[in-house]
Amino acid sequence: MERPAWAPPGIDISVPSVSRMYDFYLGGSHNFEVDREAARKAMEFVPGLPKIMQANRAFMRRAVRYAVDAGVTQFLDIGSGIPTFGNVHEVAQAASEAARVVYVDHDPVAVAHSRAVLAGDDRSAVLAADLRKPAEILDSPEVARLLDLERPVALLLVAVLHFLEDAEDPAALVAELLAGLAPGSLLILTHASYEGIPLPPERAGGTVGVYRDIRNPLVMRSREEIARFFDGTELVAPGLVSMPHWRADAPAEEEDPYAFSGFAGVGRTA
Repeated sequence: MERPAWAPPGIDISVPSVSRMYDFYLGGSHNFEVDREAARKAMEFVPGLPKIMQANRAFMRRAVRYAVDAGVTQFLDIGSGIPTFGNVHEVAQAASEAARVVYVDHDPVAVAHSRAVLAGDDRSAVLAADLRKPAEILDSPEVARLLDLERPVALLLVAVLHFLEDAEDPAALVAELLAGLAPGSLLILTHASYEGIPLPPERAGGTVGVYRDIRNPLVMRSREEIARFFDGTELVAPGLVSMPHWRADAPAEEEDPYAFSGFAGVGRTA
């Protein structure tokens, strides 16, 4: 298998990556054939996966604009993935010159490509770190340089918590991250669920099986389970809803049925 020039040395290009599969769903070019093969297998069960990812990105952009309008101009995007058009720093900086963004991911391709995209941008930074180690993120030089944790921060966990199993206690990780941020900070979150998918759960479960087979378990949680991640915050209206229903730019009925898969919400800490 030929290694593309943009691929960082040392990564195993024979193993699928969740962030590179996400890039493929969004029509990106920073993915390998092994990622495309796994993504196509997942799409055999849920053909609308690209629509779901597009809805995630559209919600993220609306939530970032909401944050800036609410006076929050600092962003910590964990599980940020491979940059695509309309990424957090582009949306935030277009809305406010004061915007500062730190991207966090553990995928080497995501980190390397993010650094290339952000070269020369002194208002954004990229950190190679894992959501499972909140202290390493909060105490990092990148966060210290760009973000003032004594002021509110928008914490983005978009399409990432469903890759943590219950045994890893994702709710505790979210709580630890929020505890390190100033009052008035925002939690911007999306999460996969069987609720809303226009397919029988047993069919959608085939996609879950694909992710399990590549050793990146996809945990589908109920709305009630996802709501627990917002403990300690006050949900911003309209609450925890399907992505097209969160402050949409266009009527929700115009959206593809797959866009309603899973839930999205924004919470504010006291």
